[in-house]
Parts: sequence; C-alpha cells; structure tokens
Amino acid sequence: MNPLLLSEISADDVEPLKALLLLEEYIFEKNPIFTDQFEELVEQCQFAINNQENVEVDFVSDTKINSNLERFIENEQEGDLEKIEQFLDCVFIDLLLVDEKQTHWKIDSFLLSTAIEQRQIAPALKVILIQKLAQCCGLQCDVVFIPEKLMVRIIYNQDYAVIFEPVTGEALDWPTLYEKMTDIEGDPESISLEGESTKVLLRNYLISLKNALIANKEFQSALRCVDVLLAMKPNDPIERRDRGFLLHQLDCFKVAYDDYRYFVEQCPEDPAAQILKIQLDNIQISDMVLH
Repeated sequence: MNPLLLSEISADDVEPLKALLLLEEYIFEKNPIFTDQFEELVEQCQFAINNQENVEVDFVSDTKINSNLERFIENEQEGDLEKIEQFLDCVFIDLLLVDEKQTHWKIDSFLLSTAIEQRQIAPALKVILIQKLAQCCGLQCDVVFIPEKLMVRIIYNQDYAVIFEPVTGEALDWPTLYEKMTDIEGDPESISLEGESTKVLLRNYLISLKNALIANKEFQSALRCVDVLLAMKPNDPIERRDRGFLLHQLDCFKVAYDDYRYFVEQCPEDPAAQILKIQLDNIQISDMVLH
C-alpha cells in the first residue's frame, strides 16, 4: 500500500474526516465526493445550541432519544447540560440521523458523503462523525468502549457525562452502565473509561467496512482494507487469516496458504484454527498452481 497513506492515517494529529476520505480513495480506487454536507450539519447543530433558550423542545413519548438525559437534567444544574440535550435532539431528531440497529450495513453507509446524504450511517463511521460534530459545537466529546461496542460520550464535568448509542441516540442510564461495566475485570466503580484514539476508531471503521465488503463479495476492495489494517498492525493473526481467505477467493491459494498457516500457529486454541489446520494438513501445497 501507499506509505504516504499510512503516514497520514497514523499521525497523532490526524484529522479523522480527512483520513476517512483518504481511505475511501484507496479502498475503492476513486476520488471520493465530499461537498459541504458536514459543514451544513455543524451549522444546524450550532444554531440549535445557540438558540436553545428560544426553542421549546417536545420529548417524543414513543422514542427513547434523550429520555434518560431528560431525567438527569431534572436533578442537575442547567446550562451545559441543556446544550448537550439540544445537540442530541438536533442530531437525532432534527437532522434525522436516528436509525434502527442492523446486523448488516450497506456499503454506502460507510461512504462519508453518501451516508450523510441518505441518512443511513454505519456505526463505525457514525461515532467518528458525531464526535467531530460535537467538538465543532464546543462540546467535550470522545468515544469510549462499553463492553461489546463503541459509544459516544459527551462530558459535562469531572463527575458526569452522557454516554449514548450512536445509531439510536439512546443514552445509557447509570444502572445499565454499571451492569455493563461488571463485564470488565475489577471494581466497576473504580474503572476509568479512557477515550479511544483516532487510530483505534479508524481501525474499527476498516474492520467493519472489510466485513461488509466480504458479505457483499467485493473481495478485492476487502483485501485493500486488510492491507491497511496489516500496515497499521503488522502480522495481526486475525487479519492474516482474513487476507488468506480473500486471496483464496481470488484464486491465489498458494499465497493464501502462508497466511492460513500463520493464523493456525499463532492461535492454536481458536476453534476456527483447529478446523483450518486439519484442512491444511490434507493439502499438498506443491500441487497447487500459483496465480
């Protein structure tokens, strides 16, 4: 892959939206189209926040958006909390960025411009988009890992924050957060949630996009995702396995064999590795044709 691309996306001060566009260009081999859509989202959110005292908000009874936050505001000081409330309502109601949870996301939902235009944004892209949107609106925002998924956190002060699901906008209440944190080793009350780096978010985006491309049988584009992932984290056994699978699908089995073997050796306890080992042991690699 292009070393300049790796340098760009691996920089500590990488601009996430710029990195996403560079990845789109490399993976799909075409120049991404990105207009002023994001700036328009920023302007609408800033307007909603700056005019909050003139906006009468009606909470929708049959949705979960902001319901936990509304109860929280009743017991805390207003001000910045109202800004957070207005921001979430603007994003998920006014801008129609609320969605239903899905098992599989379309490829278009990973492409920045198309996803915004169609109002269907894959979670791995949406956490990056909302984080940047909140920061542009003057809110302290990051992305944290809550067991099983990445969620967006907007920080109110050193004691309080709002953590919400990026697809539905549903905020976690404290009992639910505590319950989820019990899945992490240690005392849930003493665990510190650290914000994830842009590099981690981009890696999560690439993994999600790779899986969507494989499901859509777009193996060549998926292979380019794996190339970037391995450049970011060389010899990751999972990505070596996936590269082997993709090369196999592209009729390059003799090259794929080495990746398969590496995965088996590095992850011997993995059930998939045990099955793969049996298959590899029964293959005469010297009889295969190199393409």
